[in-house]
Amino acid sequence: MYTFSKKLKTFSIILMILGLLGVAYGFINAGSYDTPEKVEALLAEEAHHGGHGDHGNGHAEEASHDTHAEASHDAHGAHGDEAHAGDAHAKHIEHVQHQIHNRPWAALYVAAFFFMMIALGVLAFYAIQIASQAGWSPVLFRVMEGITAYLLPGAVIVLIIAIASGTIGHYNLFIWMDPEVVEHDKLIKGKSGFLNLPWFIVRGVIFIAGWSLYRHFSRKFSIAQDTAEDNKNFKKSFRIAAGFLVFFIYTESMMSWDWIMSVDPHWFSTLFGWYVFASMFVSGITVIALISLYLKSRGYLDFVNENHLHDVAKYMFAFSIFWTYLWFSQFMLIWYSNIPEEVTYFIARFNDYKLPFLGMVVLNFVFPILMLMNADYKRVPWFVVMTGLVILLGHYIDIFNMIMPATVGDRWSVGIPEISSILLFAGLFIFVVFTALTKAPLLVKRYPFKKESEEFHY
Repeated sequence: MYTFSKKLKTFSIILMILGLLGVAYGFINAGSYDTPEKVEALLAEEAHHGGHGDHGNGHAEEASHDTHAEASHDAHGAHGDEAHAGDAHAKHIEHVQHQIHNRPWAALYVAAFFFMMIALGVLAFYAIQIASQAGWSPVLFRVMEGITAYLLPGAVIVLIIAIASGTIGHYNLFIWMDPEVVEHDKLIKGKSGFLNLPWFIVRGVIFIAGWSLYRHFSRKFSIAQDTAEDNKNFKKSFRIAAGFLVFFIYTESMMSWDWIMSVDPHWFSTLFGWYVFASMFVSGITVIALISLYLKSRGYLDFVNENHLHDVAKYMFAFSIFWTYLWFSQFMLIWYSNIPEEVTYFIARFNDYKLPFLGMVVLNFVFPILMLMNADYKRVPWFVVMTGLVILLGHYIDIFNMIMPATVGDRWSVGIPEISSILLFAGLFIFVVFTALTKAPLLVKRYPFKKESEEFHY
């Protein structure tokens, strides 16, 4: 049995406390810009120091250009020009104020979703192993079950943040939650039968309930199999795994539309569900490798050998390539077709997020390819750990790139709100996962493929 060390437990609690303090600071700091005068002073200071104020915001600039075009036809002449210019400036100030208020919400949401998707990716990987009756992986089942313990609290937190941002917040993440925006936006109004808060909540509850029920019963059957005299529990696990995978492939796609893609309600991609799946899958597999290596370094998991590590690293390598294939397919088709309402998604990221947008391709594709292409490197623990940490950073940035441009525009940075949110959910993730690992033996005892897994070799 695994024992949750006091040092690691204390470390996770410290992370959560520091994270909570930083998140609170982020909201308080954003709330301090509660008047147009304070925002105007901030813009003036940034312009003086060559910051955000130099280039402003694309939407505000467009509004300003449109306003001046209208002003040229204004019958009131100079007075009309001044009035329109004043309206454009006021709209720009209001837009920047909204972006400032969005930032702590967006930072919290990105980190919450990132850690939730790791648990969901592991759950899908676990179900695939059982449904395919894989012989190499049973020695890692209890590690996977421990990681998936985070799914229920993690998914509930994501849904709560999303709902809160549109209720107690001021529509900080999803503009389609704002009735006034829906009323004046024909495209969003046309999607309101799907994108509305009650139906959003219902779908979220269905997603979470389905995922959590599978996790509950698969864990129950796994532990029951340890002391069973026959393989009934194994057969039950097989059947529900097959059913869950059908449920998962639908709900994961819909979840990615709801919880991520709808922050940009004017844009859509038919590949988006697969793209998010690739990101969560490779992140989940990477965390399986990292936690397994940590436990092995602490004297546990003696039955896990370099051949198991090699296989997990192969999945890290393969799904890094799969993610890149989907990223390029989505990007290339949209960029090449050059349809304005589609390509604007990438233009916003190229203009204001060039470093994180292109940097994540290096972290998620180039680095894993170079590090894990050699078969021998996949068997070196420190090499896999180093590559795994880079992959996780890259996929955090991937989620960052999905959420931030639509919510904070060009006013992004990596500061206290972002780092604190990562610390908060990293601490919670460690606490939940390692607590779950103490609840059952780290090796399945009577699983039909246990012996094959223990003796697994090339």
